[in-house]
Amino acid sequence: MHRIAKMQKRSTLGSSMLSLSVGFLFLASCTSPPVEIEGAMQLWHPVTLTLVGPRASEDGWPNPFTDYRLTLTFTHESTKSQHLVPGYFAADGDAAETGATVGNKWRAHFTPNEVGMWKFEVSFRAGPNVALPLESDGGVRTHFDGVTGSFEITESDKTGRDHRAKGMLRYVGEGHLRFDNGTYFIKGGTDSPENLLAYVDFDDTYSIVDPGLQRSGEAPTAPLHHYEPHAQDWDPGDPTWREDRGKNLIGALNYLAGKGLNAFSFLTMNVEGDGKDVWPWIAPDERDRYDVSKLAQWDIVFTHADSLGLFLHFKTQETENDLLLDNGDLGSERKLYYRELIARFAHHHALNWNLGEENNIGEELDDPTQERIKEYIAYIQALDPYDHPVVIHTHPGQQEQVYRPLLGDASGLSGVSIQTEFDNVHLETLKWVQASTDAGRRWVVANDEQGHYTTGVTPDGPNSNRDAIRQHTLWGNLMAGGAGVEYYFGYEYPQNDLNCEDWRSRDLVWDDVRHALTFFQEHLPYWEMVPNEALATGADAYVLAHPTGTAIAVYVSNGGQIRLDLSSYSGAYTVHWYDPRRGGALQAGSVERVQGGRSAALGEPPVQPDADWVVLVRKEGP
Repeated sequence: MHRIAKMQKRSTLGSSMLSLSVGFLFLASCTSPPVEIEGAMQLWHPVTLTLVGPRASEDGWPNPFTDYRLTLTFTHESTKSQHLVPGYFAADGDAAETGATVGNKWRAHFTPNEVGMWKFEVSFRAGPNVALPLESDGGVRTHFDGVTGSFEITESDKTGRDHRAKGMLRYVGEGHLRFDNGTYFIKGGTDSPENLLAYVDFDDTYSIVDPGLQRSGEAPTAPLHHYEPHAQDWDPGDPTWREDRGKNLIGALNYLAGKGLNAFSFLTMNVEGDGKDVWPWIAPDERDRYDVSKLAQWDIVFTHADSLGLFLHFKTQETENDLLLDNGDLGSERKLYYRELIARFAHHHALNWNLGEENNIGEELDDPTQERIKEYIAYIQALDPYDHPVVIHTHPGQQEQVYRPLLGDASGLSGVSIQTEFDNVHLETLKWVQASTDAGRRWVVANDEQGHYTTGVTPDGPNSNRDAIRQHTLWGNLMAGGAGVEYYFGYEYPQNDLNCEDWRSRDLVWDDVRHALTFFQEHLPYWEMVPNEALATGADAYVLAHPTGTAIAVYVSNGGQIRLDLSSYSGAYTVHWYDPRRGGALQAGSVERVQGGRSAALGEPPVQPDADWVVLVRKEGP
């Protein structure tokens, strides 16, 4: 078992924490315990339940992915809160290490959100395509169907960045996501490489030009990711699989977290896309057979990301392949795809399901009201037991036609992943923050791709566009009430969106992101603040203000004398300056206090009056 599993606390039939009642005749002949439970048995720590059932194969019949449906219902004994969790075929139960394609283990993951006793009941049905409908009935009850049990959950022992200290990150109808412990979230991370999962250490991962040629051995292959520069960032005790595989990607995540970042994104399928090297199936032209060992290895990486406090941005398709599954409809292939992703990965804490990079399926299929996208959203939300946010991304010129029909409660969309030019981020964020607010369902609005596709965020060095990205993209999004950024690496530069091996190529850029996140997290109730640029005059400025006037942040990109309209507020205010280029503590400028009830000059920063600065104006008192 991989190293994470070795640290887990295990419960079986003989443990005092687990009780089982067997309600189905097939279990009478079982020689193994019908359910094995693994986990720390603590709040927000995933619990893994593995059942011994029918022996199956990735490419055998019945098809273990379509012709069996495993669902576990978890009910809290006291509060009666309930979660329906889909399960999946796990081969021999240790496929990440063994590479197994055959076995009799079936598995589900549950992340408890309350302490106390949890009861579970197992539904296991067999029949042609029984996995595809959302309904729990249908098919024939078989094997361990009807098994029940219970386990007890105690308080979490985690602290700090670790998501197991915070719980699930949820959409709560506001402009920022919120963890179960009440902590709000803004993100800063990387959008590149989009084919992050095209990693040489994952089983059955290779690059193709044409699937037919690949099978015949005639297709040229492109190099997979090795992430060799991040070998130095792997630490003893970190997870691996198959002896020492996985170190470099695990080290790369360590680097991101060490820089203070909290997000990264990846495509889970890019067949017919740009990279042609990521898919969850046993072959790129398969649609209903999933690679158990590869997906188990992905899960090791995602589990480590949880421990580091990294948000998982699942991009489920891209514009080149958005018709690959069922020609864009919500058919059997797409339903199974979403089900397998949710069953295997929804137990992770901080993530969103992105319906497609540069998605324009409405135009492709003449669907101006986005009925297909609405069907995707409804299916995912009905299946995901944790209601993770669902977002969508599209081309800059197609945002109106893609986003506008999805505004309001009816669609269920949680937010948008904006692509636009770096200096247009602020206006686009403002636009969709306001439009979604007016429609009655405030979106989480992030900027996840900026600049021309050839440029993006350039590497550190003489051609770096770091200052412009910091001023217009990073602070532009956050000061418009946005949810944060992920940085895209353009194709014209080394370490780009497909071949990036070293995230240190943007080391100074990540410093800017960390400084911005630190300011928001330590100094602002940003989740309650709204953009209000009418308050500032005298210089081009972004303004984010609390509705009560208790806290106002002003960002200027090129200095200037700022006056702040405090005529609607009473009392005295303190004035501090924050350096977005270097971070650090709040600093005193030439004016330390101003009075409400009037227009007030904020003075000058401590140094470099022509540079970009943030002014924090806070009401004195409790």
